[in-house]
Amino acid sequence: MNNAIVVLLDSLNRHMIGAYGGNEFETPNLDRFASRSMVFNNHFVGSLPCMPARHDILVGALDFLWRPWGSIELWEEAITQPLRNAGVTTMLVTDHPHLFETGGENYHTEFRGWSYLRGHENDPWKTRPDPSWGGAPALPAGRGRDQLYNINRTWFQQELDFPGPKTLNAAANWINDNAGYHESFMLFIDEFDPHEPFDTPAPWVNRYDPDWKDDLIIWPPYSVKTVERGILSEREARHVRANYGSKLSMIDHWFGKLLDAVQANDLWKDTTIIVCTDHGHYLGERDIFGKPGVPHFEPMGHTPLMIHHPGITPGSVNALTTNVDINATLYDLFGLEPAHVNHGKSLLPLLSGAATSVREWALSGVWGRWVHVLDGTRKYARAPVTDTNLPLSMWSNRWSTMPVLPEGKVTLPRPDRRAVLDYMPGSDVPVIRQPFQPGDMLPYWCLGQPIGWHCLYDLNQDPRESNNLINTAEEKRMIDLLHTALSEIDAPAEQLIRLGIS
Repeated sequence: MNNAIVVLLDSLNRHMIGAYGGNEFETPNLDRFASRSMVFNNHFVGSLPCMPARHDILVGALDFLWRPWGSIELWEEAITQPLRNAGVTTMLVTDHPHLFETGGENYHTEFRGWSYLRGHENDPWKTRPDPSWGGAPALPAGRGRDQLYNINRTWFQQELDFPGPKTLNAAANWINDNAGYHESFMLFIDEFDPHEPFDTPAPWVNRYDPDWKDDLIIWPPYSVKTVERGILSEREARHVRANYGSKLSMIDHWFGKLLDAVQANDLWKDTTIIVCTDHGHYLGERDIFGKPGVPHFEPMGHTPLMIHHPGITPGSVNALTTNVDINATLYDLFGLEPAHVNHGKSLLPLLSGAATSVREWALSGVWGRWVHVLDGTRKYARAPVTDTNLPLSMWSNRWSTMPVLPEGKVTLPRPDRRAVLDYMPGSDVPVIRQPFQPGDMLPYWCLGQPIGWHCLYDLNQDPRESNNLINTAEEKRMIDLLHTALSEIDAPAEQLIRLGIS
């Protein structure tokens, strides 16, 4: 029997987990899992944000160089399909609203079974407030940026009604109901916590800020120079950060219930369990909050990865890894091969000790923003060098409308008569390639992209990223590595041109 459980906790900050040296907030169950796992110390994001990261993990191909946000395309497949063909039962348990919007709508359909727990963030779940709502357990919260969630939260009558606890409890119940029934399974838990809103009931609310007496601030701004510009006061910034901590500890508690189900059903002996995230979240580091348009500094880009693999002695791994490697590991675990281009490297050789490294470089980024290359020691973020951030095209046959603003306005332009048919690397399936020109409404993701803001840091010598090494011989070497990496995956030539490295 061969099983896998993948637990994706959204916006999980590596530096706040006890197993990674964090001591600001309590994470006893993540630490408990780490004690039975290989802890990866040099794991980094790939494509960002939410859906591009899930594309990396479920499809195994980097997304951000071709499009900003999208679903599974015709020339590729999620690993769930070959697993189903091989007789592996696949199950998705999630509260992640983006999986059910245009641009994410066909990931869940590839699973043999799926369960969507409602009410998180902008989920269009309820159309009116609960008329019996009296303010508890969801306490009054100000500065709400999402009216849908403001309605949804009135229907939470107990802690188990909050989406995160509800989702992990449902996943634990699935294990209790199904362990031993299926010959082989892959359970994918896409848990949107500790992503904002940082909304928790007692006993978690204000756990790390007991002196706060005003309405909760559960929505962090997406901003730079946040306190300096007065977007948050220093006191409010501490409160927002503490609210993230409350949600982190709450979801850690319910993750513990999942581990209890694993233990009760004796799954440690035959189940590979992967705990990962899509990205981090700035909470005041460098006076940044949220996920604004800045390079992937350590809180955002350096992420946790912990893997329990039966028969492997717990320890740590220092090799460079990234999110597409999770996909390749699942293929390797079940003895399968992807039918389309895959950018990942299996981590099983690192777990077994058969190898000390699996890759020489890793790429990460958001479409139309910086492209980052890492070599295991250095991180180089290369910005566009032209005032227009062009040339730039979007490659997709499934045109996404994400994100949609609260008033219903779509912020992604439609394809037009300038579009041409092209081909993705390794595919004979035509793809719409929509070029953009000066004066176009560029997609939301790259609006206001700074020009020429390059960053190079030696993470071993300078983990706080305070000494930018641009204009040195090291930058020339990293530019060469970036050129090599983009060329090896057949990235669009226009990406090299806009970055000034063609």
